[in-house]
Order: sequence, then structure tokens, then C-alpha cells
Amino acid sequence: MDETFRKSVEDLQRLHKFTDDELSILEKVDKAADELAATEFEHYLKHEVNTDIPKIAKKYGLARIPIGKEYGGDGAGLLSAVLLNQRFGQLSLGFPTFYDVDVFIGALTLQKWGTELQKERYLKPVAMGDKILAFALTEPEAGSNPAEMKSVYTKSGDRFVINGTKYLITNGSIADYIIVFARSADGDGKITAFLIDTKSKGFEVQMHLSEKVGLFTSDTAMLEFRDLEVSEECVLGEMGKGLHVAYSALLNGRLGIASGCLGTIDGSLKAVISRARERVQHGKPIGKHQLVQEHIAEIKQNLEKAKWPTYLAAIRKSEYDNDPDNRTLMEEIDLKTAVAKKIASRLAFESADHAVQVFGGFGYSLLSPVGALFCDSRVTRIYEGTDEIMELKIASRLLGKEFEAYS
Repeated sequence: MDETFRKSVEDLQRLHKFTDDELSILEKVDKAADELAATEFEHYLKHEVNTDIPKIAKKYGLARIPIGKEYGGDGAGLLSAVLLNQRFGQLSLGFPTFYDVDVFIGALTLQKWGTELQKERYLKPVAMGDKILAFALTEPEAGSNPAEMKSVYTKSGDRFVINGTKYLITNGSIADYIIVFARSADGDGKITAFLIDTKSKGFEVQMHLSEKVGLFTSDTAMLEFRDLEVSEECVLGEMGKGLHVAYSALLNGRLGIASGCLGTIDGSLKAVISRARERVQHGKPIGKHQLVQEHIAEIKQNLEKAKWPTYLAAIRKSEYDNDPDNRTLMEEIDLKTAVAKKIASRLAFESADHAVQVFGGFGYSLLSPVGALFCDSRVTRIYEGTDEIMELKIASRLLGKEFEAYS
């Protein structure tokens, strides 16, 4: 097992005793990451989506890890999924972003809100790796405030007709099923969540978004829904309560991104230690220069600062999943996941920046082990909740709802 990953598992054992089955699953995760490493680097250099990501996820049964056994999963829990994203985050954030949407946001949301029919039809194939999920909330004019979305649905007999555009949708062009949010065009304008089959008439991938600063191996798309019809069986959760579905999904999503960011810090630390030992300048290894040691020490501190808020948030979120009516615990989770995501994403970017500095000019190249980490980590401070929204959420949880700076 990767040494850095093994150390994280051992550290987490102090808070959570993993079963033998869970430890076997983590061994499998480590092997899967090793297999993806070469192809991920190759696709990253070509600035193209890595089509091996879903293949390896299926081969090793990774989607099923946190899903309940009754729905075809391993029932290994949220912590195992957090460690999975951390391990893959050492390579780049391509796989963690795929997995965040497919599993953390997609499958776990479907498991929480779906009917038994929906879980049978949609969740089980996702757990088996046969199908991929996407989550279509963001629009060109509705990012941090999804209540401003323009996508609408109308009722037509026993069917719903959806029209609208979704933007920056991870897995958008490779997904089989999409959780789509739209507001009622009739009267109250309330938002409802729907499960969409991408083979449906009226669904179109309008654009592949490839001109990104990083995250090249992750699929990102703009989607169009034109008079797309769905049945009442495709409503996820209650009518008009779509934002409840969305906000609960983002609790998991923050953990998915935070854990991927732990991997970025892991990868940065491994790379700079190796570089500092091997690279010689001014007649000695650069690791003997005190200012280089300062960069290494900062990355290690960042890892410790980010790990424990993320692990603790995952543990408490698991407890909340078993006690979903506990309002006090829900409010605690809202705070803890925001803290974890904010800390981990900021420190991931800072750590990758330290790593580039240690590598010098070579660090600014995607041929280096740290170039992809630097490029990918910047977006983590935007998606699944910007730094600013996380700050406001944290403060309002402490001050009280009447102090919310946004609605």
C-alpha cells in the first residue's frame, strides 16, 4: 500500500475502527489508484477526458463502496469513500471529481431521497459501475445561488416537460442518468428534482467544456433540455422541495472535494520530499537549504490541518445518516462540512503552490509531478461552494439564521 495512504488509514483508525472487510476494500482502492496513475498522466498531458476513469471504477467496484448492501453496495460507509478520494487525489483531481459527482453527490443522494423503485432502477446499476450519474444544478446565471435558476418544468397530464440549460456539469456528457433541478413555470415557481435518462428525447450535450485551467481529465459539459418529458415516477424527493435535495447532496459533495484535496496535499508532500533529496543545487541537495525545508514543513502542517476536520466531518455525517431526523446534528454537519471543505481546498492550493516553488522552473510544467496538482487545485475553491459562501455559511451557523448574509 502507498506509504502516505497507509499512514492516513492508521491515523484514522484512532477515531474509527475499520473492519477487516473495510481494510480489504482500502487495499483494493490503493491498487486501483496505482493502475490509473500512468493513464491519468498521459491523458492530462493531452488535455483530454480520461475514459479509463469509469472503467477502473467499475473494474474495482469503487462506486459500490459507500452504498448500502441492499442496493448492491458494500456498505463500507462514508469514511472509506473519503479515503478513496484522498488516495486518487494524489494523482490529480480528475478521478475525485468524477467520484464526487457519481457517488458522493449522485448515488448517496439517490439512496437518501429515492423511492424503492428509483433505487432499483437507477441506484443499483450505478453501484455496479454499469451506469454513471451527474448532478445538474448550476446554470450560466445561477451558481452560488441555485434559487436563481431559469430552467423550468410544466405539468402536462401525468408528465412533466423540462426546458433549460445547465452549465459546468461534471460527468455531463458521459452520464447515463442525471439529477436535474428545475422550477415550476406555473404559479409558485418552486424547485423540484427529477431523475433524467440521457437517452431521452430532448436531452442534448450542447458543449464539451475543454478550455479549462486544469481538471483536464474530468468531463465537464453544458447541457440543454428541450421539451424533455419525464413521468411522475422520476420526481426525486417531494414536489417543490428540490432545494432540500440539492442542499443535502452538497453536504456529501463538500466531503468529496475536501477528501480529494487531502490527496493533493499528500501528492505535493511526496513529490517535494523526493525532489528535495535528489535535486542538487549550489553543491548540495536542495533539501539541505533551510528555505526549501520551510516549504516542506508548511505542506506537512497543511496536511494535518486539513485531515482532521475532514475526517471528523465524515464521522459525524455518518452518524447523521443513521439519525436523519436529528435537527441539531444536521446543523452541526452543515457547519463541519463547510469548515472541512474551506480548509482543505485552500490548503490544497497553497500546498501545490509550495510544491511548484520547490521544483522551480520544472514545477511550472505539466511534465512535473506537481503541475497537474497546481492546476487542478484552484477550482476546488470554487465548485461545491466557493470560499466566500463557505465563510458566510460558517459565520451564520455560529451567529444564528437571522445573520445570514445570503438567502
